[in-house]
Amino acid sequence: MKWTDGKPSNTLLIALTLLSIAIFFVAEQTAQPERQPNFDKKLEASQLSLVALQTIKNHSENLGLKIDKQNDPYSTGIIGQENTLITSDRGVVTSKILSTNPNYAAVFVDMLIKAKIKKHSTVAVGMTGSFPAWNISFLAACKVMELQPIIISSVGASDWGANVPNMTWLDMEEILRQKGIFQFKSVAASIGGGSDNGRGLSPEGRNLIKDAIQRNNVRLISEPALENNINTRMELYKSESKGKAIACYINIGGGVASVGGSQNSRLIPPGLTQHLAVKNFPVRAVINQMAEQGMPVINLLEVEKIALKYDFPVEVAETAPKLGEGTLFFKDRYSVSNTIMLTILLGLIVFVMIRIDVKHYLFKKKKQEIQITNSI
Repeated sequence: MKWTDGKPSNTLLIALTLLSIAIFFVAEQTAQPERQPNFDKKLEASQLSLVALQTIKNHSENLGLKIDKQNDPYSTGIIGQENTLITSDRGVVTSKILSTNPNYAAVFVDMLIKAKIKKHSTVAVGMTGSFPAWNISFLAACKVMELQPIIISSVGASDWGANVPNMTWLDMEEILRQKGIFQFKSVAASIGGGSDNGRGLSPEGRNLIKDAIQRNNVRLISEPALENNINTRMELYKSESKGKAIACYINIGGGVASVGGSQNSRLIPPGLTQHLAVKNFPVRAVINQMAEQGMPVINLLEVEKIALKYDFPVEVAETAPKLGEGTLFFKDRYSVSNTIMLTILLGLIVFVMIRIDVKHYLFKKKKQEIQITNSI
């Protein structure tokens, strides 16, 4: 066999490059969407979340609460106002809009499964009024996974959260319970805000929150200091678990008693943490004390960071997200056999074109014919 002498020409290298791109394109076309693990549970939770969100929207409309299309572009009816008497903190409207994606219920299912939470397990949850859509999605995940959440809420909400005085998070929770969508109910609630007892709110605002707690028949946690509120929550989680081990702690929103405030939040990663690192936390909040007991914790606070991790939208699009959309549900799977065959074919072509003197064999017969003609 005659081998090629010298280096291959630039023309040949360019041709091989174009051929490689063509074969890569062909291989790319073999990709087919494949369902991801626990697809059915994820989709069921998302569907349930959507039903619950629609229920809240219908109730809001019945109360005469108008939807602001500019700040609630998907017309969910769950986005509150910028500032009310029960607004406890600053909030970003984009984060609140993104959190209304019902597919977050699938995210929470995924986190709970990764935390190895089993069916019928008891989990402790700290909710606020800041992300009512996430609260709903998490309850949907709990129902689908057949978990028993022990919920303690703080009613105050940041901007654009559940900050309408006659439509607080506790009111939403009760509506969903009465409609039979969820059977979960907060065992207790605090005012929220600074020190978890309404610091920063007006007396009228604090009274409006107390009225919401009373009309929803929820126990009020109102201790003189933050440390006392944290201890009361820990005692309630222990007593409500009735001797059963708590499998996980979930914080939703920035409740100071639950997560410890902004300084603590910067030290606790968003999402699932199997073993929370021991650091000099400014506050030993509920999430810290639960982690010290060896359980995994889920911190649901920074919407954009969690969205990036799960390939969810980080900007508000013109249309609402569709159910079952994203790599959490489907991922492209390539045909391994076709890819191997195409790779072998490309390797053979490259080897032949670079190592074997193709011209010698292509033009060998023609040269012989010329030599015969000249000899006549």
